[in-house]
Amino acid sequence: MDEAPASAHSGGGRERRALIFTADDFGLHERVNAGVERAHREGVLDAASLMVAAPAAADAVARARRLPRLRVGLHLVLADGAAMLPRTQIPALVDADGRFGQNMALDGVRFFFLPHVRTQLAQEIRAQFEAFAATGLALDHVNTHKHFHLHPTVLSLILSIGREFGLNAMRLPREAGAPLALRPWLALVRSRLARAGIAHNDFVVGIAKSGAMDEAVLLDAIANLPAEGVGEIYCHPAEAGEGAITPSMQTYRHADELAALVSPRVAQALALAGVRRGGFADVFFGGPLRPTPGAQAQDARAAREAQPS
Repeated sequence: MDEAPASAHSGGGRERRALIFTADDFGLHERVNAGVERAHREGVLDAASLMVAAPAAADAVARARRLPRLRVGLHLVLADGAAMLPRTQIPALVDADGRFGQNMALDGVRFFFLPHVRTQLAQEIRAQFEAFAATGLALDHVNTHKHFHLHPTVLSLILSIGREFGLNAMRLPREAGAPLALRPWLALVRSRLARAGIAHNDFVVGIAKSGAMDEAVLLDAIANLPAEGVGEIYCHPAEAGEGAITPSMQTYRHADELAALVSPRVAQALALAGVRRGGFADVFFGGPLRPTPGAQAQDARAAREAQPS
């Protein structure tokens, strides 16, 4: 690592040396959901990041409800994926099919300079937080598809809106060997998270080998863990099946990643490493979080509406 880990990240406690295993894209496909469930039941997976507008989101939530120790966070999608709101409400953000595009550089410029685009962006971010709250699951963490929260406008909106929904922890996508041009942005994100009192990992493993986090990669990452700090290793596991899960995942080796997460060699290496394990709530706050304020508010509203007038 090119910087020492921060001494504290939030008002909660923190472990001197800890590791979080997370699966992204929970809800994208039933094969993904099945892989997440197996990696948690039989392997080392601690957490999963839920795409609330994805085709298999309901199936993911149902699985999460029967896995009480699986920590679930929100995987905000603002690029290369489906939006929560209909196109009529966010026409500046999505195509005719209600999907975000893949030109993140252009979208980032529009987010920053065009007020009407920012307004729609805020509405969509809020809608995804509300959808997560409606599941009743505790919000373990927040991250973004393709790390779009490195954009200052996106990060600002997440921080301001997320507080209403129990946002306590976020992923810092800071991997060893990050390009020099990216390091100032990473430092800015880290500083803003610290100032906001949002817990975050010190380093991440999963960017350079995205889609190829096999057993050898996991064993190497565990063998080379820093002497201190909180790390997050994130993967994209899924059960084997015909065809790519999405066009942008043509080269992803989902089954190899799943096999790595349930590998006895990986489990043994972790045991020998002696690091604290769990989701963000476990590592930073000593246990599972209570249901989010957003979920509590929705429950209360639903109860009021159910009462006879």
